[in-house]
Amino acid sequence: MHWRKSSYSGEDAEHNCVELGRVPDAVLLRESDDPGVVITTTPAALRGLVARIKTGGFDHMAS
Repeated sequence: MHWRKSSYSGEDAEHNCVELGRVPDAVLLRESDDPGVVITTTPAALRGLVARIKTGGFDHMAS
């Protein structure tokens, strides 16, 4: 499994981030500082989540 993370994350341990992996018909997500916990979702569901984040669909949760 090849895990990918944002190039903005850096390489040292202080820059933890979400990592993405791909298997047939699924996308895997994990936190780099706790790689044993993996969330599995579909590509369509992940696209929907990202679209909702980009349009402010969760902004009310941050206030």
